[in-house]
Amino acid sequence: MEQLTYGEFSADLHQKESGKRTPMQVSIEVTRRCPLECQHCYNNLPMGDQDARSRELTTEEHFKMLDELVEMDCFWLLYTGGEIFARKDFLEIYTYAKQKGFLITLFTNGTLINERIADYLLEFPPFAIEITLYGRTKETYEALTQVPGSYERCLRGIRLLRERGLPLKLKTVATSINKHEVSAMRRFAEEELGVEFKSDGQINPRIDCSQSPLAVRLTPEEVVALDVSVPKAAAEYRSLVERELASPSRTSVDTVYFCGGGRNSFSINPAGEMSICVTSQQDTFDIRQSGLKYAWEHSIRDVRNLKRTRVTKCVNCRIQSICGMCPANGEMENGNKESPVEFLCHVAHLRAAVIGVEVPAHGDCEFCAGGGKHDALLESARRIWSKEIDVESWVGPQSILPILNNSNASTGGCGSCGNH
Repeated sequence: MEQLTYGEFSADLHQKESGKRTPMQVSIEVTRRCPLECQHCYNNLPMGDQDARSRELTTEEHFKMLDELVEMDCFWLLYTGGEIFARKDFLEIYTYAKQKGFLITLFTNGTLINERIADYLLEFPPFAIEITLYGRTKETYEALTQVPGSYERCLRGIRLLRERGLPLKLKTVATSINKHEVSAMRRFAEEELGVEFKSDGQINPRIDCSQSPLAVRLTPEEVVALDVSVPKAAAEYRSLVERELASPSRTSVDTVYFCGGGRNSFSINPAGEMSICVTSQQDTFDIRQSGLKYAWEHSIRDVRNLKRTRVTKCVNCRIQSICGMCPANGEMENGNKESPVEFLCHVAHLRAAVIGVEVPAHGDCEFCAGGGKHDALLESARRIWSKEIDVESWVGPQSILPILNNSNASTGGCGSCGNH
């Protein structure tokens, strides 16, 4: 049996009992405008972008959408951006969602949180608030965000939420600019603040097809070294793989999608377009025209049911549980849902090698035994396992040059330009 998350299991159970597909989890991008100019970001736009502002759903349209989600039995909401507090009406939208009884998670960079917002959230608390911290020092944080003063504003936001005992979590995107401070950020969160912390090295091209964020992406060796520098991470990866290897193969699944997207969840972008997930941009459906329910029950269902056109090495892979590959990532990086992302494949096989898991053959894979890059992968695993690569000894880049997020340099073909 395919392994499901709790949310997916709940949705499947509900669907079997009621005979209908239920979107238990919905991600809503309220805006793509943001006060930061992060070099790694895939979707941020300037705060003053009037064209972006004019295309955003209005406050009343958000209310109508929430009414429809209640009728569709949706339970969990994620509000994300851009920066959610870039919208002056966000607390109005949030309040309406709270009144409707949704469990709500907020993703924010924290830089726009002031005492008024913090006090309001204390009165009407969300299920969780996740703030992305981009560095433990001002120099590193602002090298990535490219906005002077943003570090202090982020720490102020964290402090205001923490003082009120709100359900706060911290996280970071590990990049070549801040990798040397990931451990310090973890200690700050877990030891000083007593909150959960997680890091992720996953970086995508921009939705406007620019490949510029990949300029600050870590190497596969650096990603895995950071992973296993956390003591419990290796055991968790091993448990995931062992459970996957003990389950039936997914080769009988003949659809492109194998995740929970479109089965129990979907995403709405700032312009009111529904897609199977936040990352996917090729297939979007205007809910202003079709209505939310129709787009879910027909358009998204059709995307979810798309049949594979070829058998790639991903189809027979048995370590998908430790790989970030999904159709949306293939779409973003290669312009094709069914095209494997070599970077993610490299990371997954290196994780397996470091934790001592032998990967079953799954087609023409250069990272598997006998493949052209297998020996180099084993050498990377040895360096990580022996602590020859010591993340605690990493230092910051000697010089940091700004990279324009909207640059078309090194465009590769995310395949979504026609939609934006």
